[in-house]
Amino acid sequence: MSTPRHDAPLRTAALICAAGSGTRAGFGAPKQFFALGGRPILATAASAFIDHPGVSRLKIVIGADQRDAYGHAMAAFAGHPKLAEPAIGGASRQASVRAGLAALGGEAPDIVLVHDAARPFAGPDLITRAIAAAAEHGAAVPGRPVTDTICAVEADGARGATLDRSKLAALQTPQSFRYADLVSAHERAARENRDDFTDDGALISWAGGRVALFEGEARNVKLTTPDQFDEEALRRAGLDHLALGDVRTGSGFDVHAFADGDHVTLCGVKVPHDFGLSGHSDADVALHAVTDAILGALGDGDIGAHFPPSDQRWKGQDSALFLEDAVARVRAAGGVVAHLDVTIIGEAPKVGPHREAMRVRLAEIAGVAVGRVGVKATTTERLGFAGRREGLAALASATIRLPFRDLLR
Repeated sequence: MSTPRHDAPLRTAALICAAGSGTRAGFGAPKQFFALGGRPILATAASAFIDHPGVSRLKIVIGADQRDAYGHAMAAFAGHPKLAEPAIGGASRQASVRAGLAALGGEAPDIVLVHDAARPFAGPDLITRAIAAAAEHGAAVPGRPVTDTICAVEADGARGATLDRSKLAALQTPQSFRYADLVSAHERAARENRDDFTDDGALISWAGGRVALFEGEARNVKLTTPDQFDEEALRRAGLDHLALGDVRTGSGFDVHAFADGDHVTLCGVKVPHDFGLSGHSDADVALHAVTDAILGALGDGDIGAHFPPSDQRWKGQDSALFLEDAVARVRAAGGVVAHLDVTIIGEAPKVGPHREAMRVRLAEIAGVAVGRVGVKATTTERLGFAGRREGLAALASATIRLPFRDLLR
């Protein structure tokens, strides 16, 4: 096995295995071309590598009869400089990887990442870890702790001995290797008629190499059975956002002056205070900022465009109405709100005692899990209008996920 070098930037190529028949998914066609969240699974898997700055080339391995399906699934990336022509795979996963490696040989990379098309949710941090692990160790695979109880199965199908899960890991892809080492291992296996390796880490180990483990991702699930392709089931499991690959972020800012009153409303929660806030609605500065953040992510104007202060219908209204409308617009576009974060700016009142109530109420209005909501507070060190206790401001960000109906939208 070759020794890793650190004296020059390493060229990294990604290889996605997409030649399988995917029969266990029960569609009568390869699962990698099935649309999930309005986008083919293969396109979602590929986009993570195309978008990653550390990956210079992407080669996808397909079946000989899958050219039309591939062309349709990857139409949005046609002509992309990182995307090479597909390679034609073989009768097994091992044969397909070998074909893909050979197709990369014209401009051989230093590192190759081998990924399964059936894992479309791999994130950029996972890819970064894979590249770093191959650079350091020469061969590495991502793994996750095993949380289920695992047992052996007896010959008659009965439950056997329980395995010690503290010594087990659930392996994922992308697996990362020195390109030359992986090619060498595949060539040796071909010479010795070994075609039974289910992953490349096992092949490298068989060839005498050491394979390091690095941290995988919980979201990086492998789609195999029909129930995993049920978008309603994903929604019920709180994983609907994984099926929506168009990730957008928006920001919002709002400010209201203090006025007569005995409370302020923040994130839909009434907080006792020596003053109220002046505004056309209930002047909930936090909800207004969050609403604008969502509208910004959606590219759909701002709160004033949809609820102009000149319209008397909105006078004194609960600002939850505005946020609910923004969330409804995201859902009408086929998307979901993935995360909300708001920072309330002012010297008083203190937000800390009410933070959790604010998170719960904000989550309730937006229809998301509380774990997807952040509420923070800060002062301006007595500078500016907020420092002079003349009012409150709020700064918010929102992350939404939409289907890839149109990449140029």
